[in-house]
Amino acid sequence: MDSSQDRTLPATERKLQKARTDGQAARSRDLSHLAILGMGAASLLMLAPQLFDRIQLELSHQLLFDATTMRSPERMLERLQSMSMVGLLASSVFALLTSAAALVSAVAAGGWVLSLKPITPQFNRLNPISGAANLFSKQQMTNVAKMVLMTTILSLVAWKYMGNSIEELAILVLQPSPVALRHVADWISGGMAMLLLVVFLAALIDVPLQVFFFKSRLKMSHEEVKQEHKESDGNPQMKGRQRQRQREIADGASVTAVPKADFVVMNPTHYAVALKYDGETMGAPQVISKGTDLIAMKIRDLANAHGVPVLQSPMLARALYAHADLDQPIPATLYTAVAQVLAYVYRLKAALRGEGRMPDALEEPHVPPELDPLNRTAPQGKQP
Repeated sequence: MDSSQDRTLPATERKLQKARTDGQAARSRDLSHLAILGMGAASLLMLAPQLFDRIQLELSHQLLFDATTMRSPERMLERLQSMSMVGLLASSVFALLTSAAALVSAVAAGGWVLSLKPITPQFNRLNPISGAANLFSKQQMTNVAKMVLMTTILSLVAWKYMGNSIEELAILVLQPSPVALRHVADWISGGMAMLLLVVFLAALIDVPLQVFFFKSRLKMSHEEVKQEHKESDGNPQMKGRQRQRQREIADGASVTAVPKADFVVMNPTHYAVALKYDGETMGAPQVISKGTDLIAMKIRDLANAHGVPVLQSPMLARALYAHADLDQPIPATLYTAVAQVLAYVYRLKAALRGEGRMPDALEEPHVPPELDPLNRTAPQGKQP
C-alpha cells in the first residue's frame, strides 16, 4: 500500500471524473457565506421599504377597532390571516433568493455535481479511529485556524465599528421616530457592508485553498497511475481478440459490395480482395470488400455470380488484405501492382465484348516483399 507521501502525481482525468461521480468537488464555505449574506443584504435593501409600508398598513388595520369589529369578533381572525400571509410571503421570497445564491456559489466553486452517494449511509464513517485522524488532518487544522482568524477579525471590526458609533446611536433616542429609524437603517447597512468586505476577502483566499486541498486529496502514486493505465488499456490479448472479431464483422458486412467491384484478387483460397476504380471520383483504386477463408469463398462465389473477374495473385491479395482499409485508397506502394492488374482486367473485358483478342495469362505483379505478411517471417524460416 502506497503511503500518502508517495502520492506526488496529479490525479488523472479518470480519477477526477470518478470523484465527481461520488459527489466530491472543491467547495468553499466562505464563498457560500458571502453569497448568502450578500443576497440577504441586497434583498433587505430592495424589499425592506415595500415590506415596512405593507406591515405598517396591516398594523393599522389590526389596531383599528369600531362597532362592527366589536359585533363580529371573527373578523379579527381574518385580519390575523392577512397579516400572517404578508410575513409568510416575505419570508418565502427571502429564503428563495438566499437559497438560489447558495446554489450558484456552490456550482461556481466546484461545478455542477449530481450524485446521491454523499447522502447514502456509510457505516465505515462511524469508525472513531478514522474520525479522530480526520480531526487532526492538515485540511481540518487549516480550516480551524482560518475560523479562529476570521472570528478574531470580525470581532475586532465589530468592536471598532460599534465603538465609533455608540454615542451617535445613543443620541437617536432624542430624535423623532422616522429620523431615528433612518439613521438606524444606515448604521446597519454600514455594518453589513464591512462584514461583507471581510467575508469577501476571506472567500478570495478560501476558494483557491479548497481547490488545492481537493487536488491534494486526489493525488496518485506512480503505482496507482500504472494500475489505472492497465485497467484502461485492458488485457492486450483480449483487445487483440476484440479487434480480430471487429475485423471479421466488418469484412463480412463488406461482402455485399462485391457486385460493384471491377475485379477480385485471391491467393487462391485463404484471401480475397475486391477492388473498384472510378477515374472521375477516385484518386486511386479502393478496396470495397475483403475477407479470409469462408468469407473469401463468399466473395469469390458472389463475384462469379455477377460476372466480376476473379484473378489469382497471392502476394497482391495478401498485401492488400494486410495494408488496405475498406473504402479507402490503396497504399501508394501498391499502385504499380494494382495498375498492372487493372490494365489486364480492361483488356479482358474488351475481349469479352469482341473489341480485341483475349489477353494471355496474368503475370504475377511485383509486390514489395515487406508488404507481404507471409514474407515478413521468411528470414526466420517460418514461411509456410
